[in-house]
Amino acid sequence: MNQETSTLIRNFSVPLSPTPRGARLARLLATEQLRDWGLPLESAAHIVAELAANAVTHGRVPGRDFRLTLYVVGDTLRIEVTDTRGDRAAHAQHPVADAESGRGLLVVDALATRWGTNTGPHPRKTVWAEVTLPSPSPPKPSPLSSGDMGGLSQEPLGRKNPHQAPPLPPAAQTHSRE
Repeated sequence: MNQETSTLIRNFSVPLSPTPRGARLARLLATEQLRDWGLPLESAAHIVAELAANAVTHGRVPGRDFRLTLYVVGDTLRIEVTDTRGDRAAHAQHPVADAESGRGLLVVDALATRWGTNTGPHPRKTVWAEVTLPSPSPPKPSPLSSGDMGGLSQEPLGRKNPHQAPPLPPAAQTHSRE
């Protein structure tokens, strides 16, 4: 018997203006896309918000958009934000206690399984973060009732967890909590 394993790869990518409004739109679009895919929203929405805010604040070049990309391979959600300031490296740092900003990548580091940066092609830089998705729960058996479906199982619709996923692109700099 020949068993074929298929891998569902979901992706979403959109250019956005390098403005506070573009950063807010990135978070809103990501939240809606993840909801449409039936994936957990909270951690990913925070990561998108921080990476988009950094692209707008530190990666802004007038007249050049930044790009938000989301994709799912197997049990991993990858979030990428690409800007056109490849000359400015992204790095987490501990700000002084009373600083009003500077904690964005610390938030990303706390919420993501791993994160990093890629440079190129010139003048681009991509800051990415990966989140391991929870495994779908097996359906719980329910006791038969008068509204029973005649023994037919009603499994919830959701994301399929493939047995094997293709490798994710390598990164120039990686930070992992594993």
